[in-house]
Amino acid sequence: MEKIESSKKVVGAGFERVLWTSRWSVMFAVVCSILASLVMFYISAVDTIYAVKHLANYYTFDSAMARGVLRADAVSMVVKVIDIFLLAIVLMIFGLGIYELYISKIDHAYQEHDSSAEHMLSVNNLDDLKTRLGKVIIMVLIVKFFEMAIGMEIDGIKDLMTFAGGTLLIGMTLFMTEKVSRKTGQWKTRATDRA
Repeated sequence: MEKIESSKKVVGAGFERVLWTSRWSVMFAVVCSILASLVMFYISAVDTIYAVKHLANYYTFDSAMARGVLRADAVSMVVKVIDIFLLAIVLMIFGLGIYELYISKIDHAYQEHDSSAEHMLSVNNLDDLKTRLGKVIIMVLIVKFFEMAIGMEIDGIKDLMTFAGGTLLIGMTLFMTEKVSRKTGQWKTRATDRA
């Protein structure tokens, strides 16, 4: 009987070891997320260079109408670049957060008591990670709304009320997320708050 109990313990311990070691499979998500983030940063950088080249001759336009068209194109390009940068940040936060949550704290980030690491990387549970990701995703959606609003043609009161309602909802969302962040002390946004 003791022999059976002993073999059960050995099998159980071995199975638990395998289960615990399987957490390293998260590294696929971490590496892919960081690589995708770097790709998004690269795309945004290239788009920024093209936007600057596109606007190099802005001062040569005499017509206010031509400058207005170019300005609208420029704003649209810049908003798209911001959108891609924010997506890159989401992927970076996800990759680093998953690593800290399932594998280990990133010791190098905390060695010099960097305040950036303390407020950005400190992930204690999935709720922390969701909160950080959620805030950046909200910013992505706001930028998307802004991008759509630039091209929106307001033909009547219904369009104007729709635009105003969207703007009001965005303002309320930002207010609520900031209020919750300050209440819980998470991910402080201002340098003076982090001091």
